[in-house]
Amino acid sequence: MRCPFCAHDNSQVKDSRPSEDNTSIRRRRQCEGCGARFTTFERVQLREVVVVKSGERREPFDRSKIEQSVALACRKRPVNQERLDQLVSGIQRQIETMGDAEVASKVIGEMVMEGLRQLDSVAYIRFASVYRDFTEARDFEEFASSVQEMSVHEVSGGE
Repeated sequence: MRCPFCAHDNSQVKDSRPSEDNTSIRRRRQCEGCGARFTTFERVQLREVVVVKSGERREPFDRSKIEQSVALACRKRPVNQERLDQLVSGIQRQIETMGDAEVASKVIGEMVMEGLRQLDSVAYIRFASVYRDFTEARDFEEFASSVQEMSVHEVSGGE
């Protein structure tokens, strides 16, 4: 594994253990060139998936894009990293087990929306504001009202 500090090609694994959610292996490595230590994660990839973007552009599925989006939506919210990792792993698992070689970015966006809706309403609204391209304050107000109505409806048992 290439060192992120000096770009030396060889490193030694010093410690390996499963991640907290058991979906990856965490490895502590030490560069044989500069001696720096760094962490890598190894994850199972069931299949190669291509994401179909708007305009029919295609690119390989990249888990880190979901991780970054979810982390940004949950920034300064009382959501721990383990819950975020579980959300992202669940979405990735859903995508890989769909059986399709290609998945529309819209489908992924809706999966993220649903996951955030269940996790944190503020993060859900933040993500929606970018995903659904809110342009005015009224867009936020209308969406927030619908989220509040959903919450009241769910708490009251759907009555």
